[in-house]
Amino acid sequence: MLRLPRLLSALVIFLLLTVPALGQQSVAVNDSRLAQALVAAEFPSVESVARIQGPLTFCGEPVPLQLPDVRERIEKEILLMHWDRAQTLLWIKRTGRYFPHIESLLRANRMPDDLKYLPVIESALRLSVGSNRGARGIWQFIRSTGRKYGLEVDGYVDERRNFYSATKAAIRYLSDLHDQFKSWPLAAAAYNMGENGLEKAIKKQEIRDYYQLHLPTETERYVIRAIAAKMLLSNPDRYGFRLVPQDFYRPIRFDRIRLRCRGYTPLMLVAKAANTTYKNIRDLNPQFIRDRLPHGTHMLFIPEGAAKGFAERYKPLIEQYRAAHKGKVHKVRRGDTLLRIAQRYHMSLTKLLRLNNLTRKSTIHPGQTLIIRR
Repeated sequence: MLRLPRLLSALVIFLLLTVPALGQQSVAVNDSRLAQALVAAEFPSVESVARIQGPLTFCGEPVPLQLPDVRERIEKEILLMHWDRAQTLLWIKRTGRYFPHIESLLRANRMPDDLKYLPVIESALRLSVGSNRGARGIWQFIRSTGRKYGLEVDGYVDERRNFYSATKAAIRYLSDLHDQFKSWPLAAAAYNMGENGLEKAIKKQEIRDYYQLHLPTETERYVIRAIAAKMLLSNPDRYGFRLVPQDFYRPIRFDRIRLRCRGYTPLMLVAKAANTTYKNIRDLNPQFIRDRLPHGTHMLFIPEGAAKGFAERYKPLIEQYRAAHKGKVHKVRRGDTLLRIAQRYHMSLTKLLRLNNLTRKSTIHPGQTLIIRR
């Protein structure tokens, strides 16, 4: 049992620790200028979430809910999404940033609006996410397919990570797949597993109905997950997500510039000329995977309003940079090879490659500038 002095001391310490906290809580709740009060969550019961009401369509084509297997698969996916409420809430909030542009391109190409749900299940609407199979970006292109549809992918630039470039390529790819399979569910399935694999499955099973094809597990879930995402994101209130307009992330606003680089150009110079930070330039341009731009002409995004006067600010910066590095670079001429350049400057090929972030398979072009010493 505590003696009285100790008891009084403990009581004083308790009051000192708790009274300020109680006062701060009162301010946070009552002063609407600082923050809105937290409200209790109201989510529907799990069993009611699984009660799917028809009719249901995907890309204008009816979903056969009369097939017990299809209904069960949709119930499973909607329950899993509803259970992971934090992830689903982020999906909903990110739609405000990305859906307007996707919807606009789909309308312009006369393609179904429901295709916008594919990047949700591909990447959770994240730009730089990758898979263990080498897919990258919001639309999860693999390297070969990305290049086939016009995306630049090399050691310096990976346009699969650029939302606008990748969305344009994805719409072209999906359009081609629909021309091939004459069905949007099949086109989506082919987007996931590849058109050759789907063609083989159709030929072997002698059926052209996505919902009745035996496919790899991931592909069998693919369109079903897109349908579940459509159900949840098109009617979030029904599933307990009651957002107000300011909850949604906004589309990023920016200016576009075209920058011609005669050699390797630090992105920090771009940031300075755009009156912004290096981080902001990297965030606006996730397609650039190093801290320098390679030789060539590049489209860049810079903060809105920064394009005005950019050239005037950039010119002295790049001139100062070139002057500081004069005698430290080699301008590639016709007939040059990486090995010949290394031998000319009495350096190892390994060192030349390391200084320029190249590999033995890298290609160089006349007019390109290579670093030969720092």
